[in-house]
Amino acid sequence: MINTIIFDFGDIFINLDKPGIDKAFRELGLTEWHNDLNELNQLFEIGKISELEFIEGFQKHLPNASIEDIRKAWNKVLGDFPEYRLDFLQSLKGKYRLFLLSNTDKIHIDHFEHKVGMSFSRDFYNCFEKVYFSYEMGVRKPDVESFKQVINRHDLSPKRTLFVDDKKENTDAAASIGLEVWNLQVGKEDVTDLFAKKIINL
Repeated sequence: MINTIIFDFGDIFINLDKPGIDKAFRELGLTEWHNDLNELNQLFEIGKISELEFIEGFQKHLPNASIEDIRKAWNKVLGDFPEYRLDFLQSLKGKYRLFLLSNTDKIHIDHFEHKVGMSFSRDFYNCFEKVYFSYEMGVRKPDVESFKQVINRHDLSPKRTLFVDDKKENTDAAASIGLEVWNLQVGKEDVTDLFAKKIINL
């Protein structure tokens, strides 16, 4: 019987606009997504480089873009957060131990909190026993260490824990250490389908 749920954040609760970020960087003059930008993103997501170092890495390819230009383009990926998903999450509180485990960075989290407002973000965070962001943890999914940190710190039973994520590489990693998983298909499924799809039985 599942008693704990660990949720991803992007495309589970907040919608991501991937075409939007591509368009924003093209408008700044980025013709292709270079490999070093992927590496830069991963380092930023585990807190190994500062915000300024991250932005300066983009400026190597976009010398005419300001710090604010790049920050705004980077935040274009963050879409809306439908309130019905928060309502659903709040309905789970008290019935399950809830955790958030997200690959993210400080620029995105600061923007999210500013965009939705203090009251909404506080209500969201308060649903969880603990919120885990990769840039604070120093590790990111699909590294199994990210899951182990949550399991060990809270004495969770993997077989009684469900992990929900839209990326198969992440759910595969979680399953490899014994967690139950739901690889949510964005556009076809919604986190609110948790019970309708018999992911968890009422």
